[in-house]
Amino acid sequence: MRDWISVRTTEAVRARAPATRRASWFAAGSWELYALGLVPAAWTFWLAVSDQLGADPLKVLERSLGLWALRFLVAGLAVTPLRRLGGPNLMRYRRTLGLLAFAYAVLHVVVYLWLDQGLDPALILKDIVKRPYITVGMLAFLILIPLAITSNTTAIKRLGAAAWQRLHRWVYLAAALAALHFVMLVKTWQAEPLIYAAMVALLLLYRAAPLAQKSKQERKKIEET
Repeated sequence: MRDWISVRTTEAVRARAPATRRASWFAAGSWELYALGLVPAAWTFWLAVSDQLGADPLKVLERSLGLWALRFLVAGLAVTPLRRLGGPNLMRYRRTLGLLAFAYAVLHVVVYLWLDQGLDPALILKDIVKRPYITVGMLAFLILIPLAITSNTTAIKRLGAAAWQRLHRWVYLAAALAALHFVMLVKTWQAEPLIYAAMVALLLLYRAAPLAQKSKQERKKIEET
């Protein structure tokens, strides 16, 4: 009887294992944040379908999605500094914010490739090479792909915490390139892209400061030995 119970318990655990791996992509309370975070996308697409985006709806749709990607990138990067400075602890939402940023980046790129360029490989390649701001934007998007794929607890266990952290530090470069993409896209000195660029720069400096201090301390220890 005990053996039968043990076997049934093991089978139940194995049956639940795939669901656990799927759930590893979602932190507690993240479903609500995903739903709320995707509202701007749904609303913007509705405005596009109902022809309420002005004279150039494709341009507005494309830029709106890209801007939301940048906003969620900045929000995700601000979680740790906010906590360290005495603000609310939103660490459990950082993964969700990052995945929302990637979702909007995917929508942004899909609109560009499909609606703007008609999925024409030659035309797309020519446009990427010809326009530096698109080159920069595509580099930012390519960096985000492996970060999104590994944004789950299963990937952390497989890669190891240290390797996973090293990989996800690339998000700083992705954010910097995304901000630069926005500045280059506008082509004029407007306030909005400069504000986002300044926010990303401040977050990068905040991140770089303790690393520089740590490196300085390590060099000092080496000199003293």
